[in-house]
Amino acid sequence: MDLNSLLFLLVGLAGGCIVTALLYRQKLKSIETIEEARKGDQAGMEKAFESLSYTALKESTSEFLKLAKQTLSNQTEAGEAKLDEKKKLIDARLETMGKNLDDLLKETVKLKTGLTSSQTETNRLRETTEDLRNVLSSSQARGQWGEKMVEDILNLVGLVEHINFVKQKQVESGETPDFTFLLPNKKKVNLDAKFPLAHYERFVAADEEVVKETEKKQFLVDVKGHIKAVAGRNYINPAENTVDYVLVFIPNESIYAFIHQSDPAILDFALEKRIILCSPITLYAVVSLIHQAVSNFAMEERAGEIMNLLADFQKQWDLFKGVLENMGKRIESAQKEYEKLTTTRTRQLEKPLNKIEEIRSRQESGPEFITEDSTEA
Repeated sequence: MDLNSLLFLLVGLAGGCIVTALLYRQKLKSIETIEEARKGDQAGMEKAFESLSYTALKESTSEFLKLAKQTLSNQTEAGEAKLDEKKKLIDARLETMGKNLDDLLKETVKLKTGLTSSQTETNRLRETTEDLRNVLSSSQARGQWGEKMVEDILNLVGLVEHINFVKQKQVESGETPDFTFLLPNKKKVNLDAKFPLAHYERFVAADEEVVKETEKKQFLVDVKGHIKAVAGRNYINPAENTVDYVLVFIPNESIYAFIHQSDPAILDFALEKRIILCSPITLYAVVSLIHQAVSNFAMEERAGEIMNLLADFQKQWDLFKGVLENMGKRIESAQKEYEKLTTTRTRQLEKPLNKIEEIRSRQESGPEFITEDSTEA
């Protein structure tokens, strides 16, 4: 590029800058002019609007206050009515809540009393359980407990000692059953009230499965051993008129069910030994049957006696009827004789008396003249 070209370029740039600056200044003046005009118009408009607003506000203030006052009065009255309704509703709810609270208080007192009674009964049950545990710890005490339960069942059924059963009566073999029931035709059935429960208690108290299984097996072994022991005591003796079975009492329903569930064959084993295992409910049924059989037998005996008495009565009645008929005949004959006495004989006896009475009447009336007729007479 040569020097002339460079000079022309610089002159062009300078000229362009001058023209741009002039144009920018002219634009600023135009903007300032427009802004001043706008500000003037705005001030005028503000003054006009302020004047109009003041006039309109002044004219409508009175009406607005009246309307506001009326509206406020209406709203106040409506609010007071609603407040009265809400007050009544609140009072009713408070009254209901008061009654509910009273009822709740009463129920709370009852619940507290019930809980106290329940706690007392729980304590008694705990003490009873502990006493029962202590009782069952002794074989002699277990036997006495079983005998007491049997006595309670017998009393419940209505059996009387020395009439329907006897206790601790020795048999010919020297053994002594706990109870002997007296049946019709002088038959007897014996009952043993002792039962091995030591291993069952340990089974119930054990926590480990191994120990529980061991105690369970040992308990079932004890049951079979007890059945064999009772079978060997000669409680079945035809010479003493005993029946062919012996009763063995198990003093708890749960133990009876446990034996049946654990080893059902034990019941069959007992029957083979002619032994009947009886729980409290089973013993109640058996004893009730015995009591009914004795009652039926006694009724049959009384019925036979009554029939004999009726036969005797029939015989005596026939004799009585014969004697009564003879007496009736005699009474009838006597009646006929009596009628003869009161009719014919009486009239014949009255004829002389009547004549005597006529003679006496004539004598009282005066002497009679004797006439030819009277002389002839």
